[in-house]
Amino acid sequence: MEITSSIKYVGVDDLDIDLFESQYIVPDGMSYNSYIILDEKVAIMDTADARKGAEWWANVEEALAGRTPDYLVVHHLEPDHAALIAEVMEKWPTIKIVATATAVKMLPQFFADVDFGDRVVAVKEGDTLSLGAHTLQFIVAPMIHWPEVMVSYEQSEKVLFSADAFGKFGALCNEGPWDCEARRYYINICGKYGNQVQTLLKKAVALDIQLICPLHGPVLKDNLGHYIGLYDTWSKYEPETEGVLVAYASIHGGTAVAAERLADILHAKGAPKVVVTDLSRCDMAEAVEDAFRYSHMVVCAASYDADVFPPMHDFLHHLKLKNYQKRKVAIVENGSWAPTAGRVMRAMLEGMKNIAIVEPMVTIRSRMKENDLPVMEQLAYELLSSSL
Repeated sequence: MEITSSIKYVGVDDLDIDLFESQYIVPDGMSYNSYIILDEKVAIMDTADARKGAEWWANVEEALAGRTPDYLVVHHLEPDHAALIAEVMEKWPTIKIVATATAVKMLPQFFADVDFGDRVVAVKEGDTLSLGAHTLQFIVAPMIHWPEVMVSYEQSEKVLFSADAFGKFGALCNEGPWDCEARRYYINICGKYGNQVQTLLKKAVALDIQLICPLHGPVLKDNLGHYIGLYDTWSKYEPETEGVLVAYASIHGGTAVAAERLADILHAKGAPKVVVTDLSRCDMAEAVEDAFRYSHMVVCAASYDADVFPPMHDFLHHLKLKNYQKRKVAIVENGSWAPTAGRVMRAMLEGMKNIAIVEPMVTIRSRMKENDLPVMEQLAYELLSSSL
């Protein structure tokens, strides 16, 4: 695939993978993106996952057409992008590895038997590498989402090689709308590191970017302000959509009925959008994505072993890991003899940043009854009356 007349795509699609990073469902597969810049000197921009090594090598050989590359630029050392570094070094004994100083230190952790010697070039913020007509400018991007990450800006064709930033789930051959799977990818992969993403965005807006080449997902060419604007919203932990996520964890169905009834009440009171999620059966990464997407949330859960039903505990734990913040949250608990879910959920939420818990907390005893409706109505009113 040709990105420009001098920049070739040599990445691969993975349609065999079931779980990306052994946790994220990827029904449309995954792409491992890699690029080659052909100039007086030749640079390979990252490699690929070993799962698809043979396909990557075939693409590289075709693009090189017999030329010997001078540099392998390593933006990110995670194995889905860097697994083939040792093979590259073995095939081309003169090639130089270009990476941050942190990455250089980490290389032996992944390739203990490789003698890197003088074959690595450690670059820092603002360093440049001339390939001839093309010049790469390096920009460090620590903790997006590993400490050794950098991005590079090709000055002549105004291309940002963005590492994992602006990536998405899905193979290129199954290309669908960008926003949804890019949001799920960002929140679950980079969501914890909003401050670091903000730092990178401030550097990026100072550049004249015409193309964004990420390590996953499509090359972004048009309406770049849309993608950068979403990243700005997500990394500031601001809601993208006005609405309410009702997330429930129900054992025997009683809590599910209460959650659905509350959703109906919220609709009736004018909530612009209400999404109901069964945490026992949903894609957890999608539930986390929705929690960050919407402006308000209700958590509804059964009590369990003097605690909270584990799917809810898992959900709230994921939110804390990803730095969930700046939201209004209401609580509905269920318990047949000694309700404890509300206390546990409240404590977990209070351990997060800038979370305002909306009162009153609703307690259901086994099954929702008509005399529970007034407090449910009040909770819905208070939730919708609260602004962020």
